[in-house]
Amino acid sequence: MSSLDPELLRAFVAVAERLSFTRAAEQLNRTQAAISLQVKRLEERLEVALFRRSTAHVELTAAGEDFLVDARRILVLNEQAIARVSNQRVAGRIRIGVMEDYGTKILPRLLADIAARFPLMQVEMEIGLTARLLKRLGSSFDAVLAMHPEGTAEGDLICRERAIWAAAAAHPVEELDPLPVALSDPDCLFRSWAVRALDKAGRPWRLAYVSPSLAATEAIVEQGLAITVVKGSMLTPGLRAVHSGRHVPVLPGAEIRLHRAATSSASAALVVDHLAHRLRLSTLGS
Repeated sequence: MSSLDPELLRAFVAVAERLSFTRAAEQLNRTQAAISLQVKRLEERLEVALFRRSTAHVELTAAGEDFLVDARRILVLNEQAIARVSNQRVAGRIRIGVMEDYGTKILPRLLADIAARFPLMQVEMEIGLTARLLKRLGSSFDAVLAMHPEGTAEGDLICRERAIWAAAAAHPVEELDPLPVALSDPDCLFRSWAVRALDKAGRPWRLAYVSPSLAATEAIVEQGLAITVVKGSMLTPGLRAVHSGRHVPVLPGAEIRLHRAATSSASAALVVDHLAHRLRLSTLGS
């Protein structure tokens, strides 16, 4: 079998991550026809269908899902190899917006790796809520790591998360009536999900604590003063998961997606590619 052209792989990954030939073309600054042709050439070279196409939908085949992992790995290795022999050209600034939990528990060690691998890149990070950060993508950020409801098509999928109720390990606060709840500001996605789920279930509740700080919210919850909503992978040792049922309702599924600014420099785009790869590896191991 002949070698795989990185340009064909980039077209495939762009379509796979957006499930849209149109959005992939916009990202790569090419025509939709060019992207379609590149994907067709790749399928012919592999002798397998990577997508199922209809007039309304694009979805990966089983072979396409398997190949996506390898395609991402090949592209990252290719970019890293170039970067290692031309680090003097990978210079500038990258600005990243991220949610507090990922910004404090996941990103620091990945940013340390970026600083070592790309020593001439200045990394800037700001923590905030998804809704606020995304409004500043491009103007303030080269990349935003954000949480969305399950099934969102925008951005590159990093992983899927479970939204769970969390309470103090030694306090059955979920049995209280009304249920005391600790949540973030009104534009927090978890807050809107919690309020909607509680109201729909007819569960009496009261907003006991409000803070934009996740650390402050978790400190309150650890004392048995309220219940909150966190990502399943981010449950801290002082908290326990409260399973949905008699006391608390089911919460929606979540996705973590990385959004890229179209106006980023080539160096920033390279670092974002590396960050996306490391994020996927990190979440696979969590």
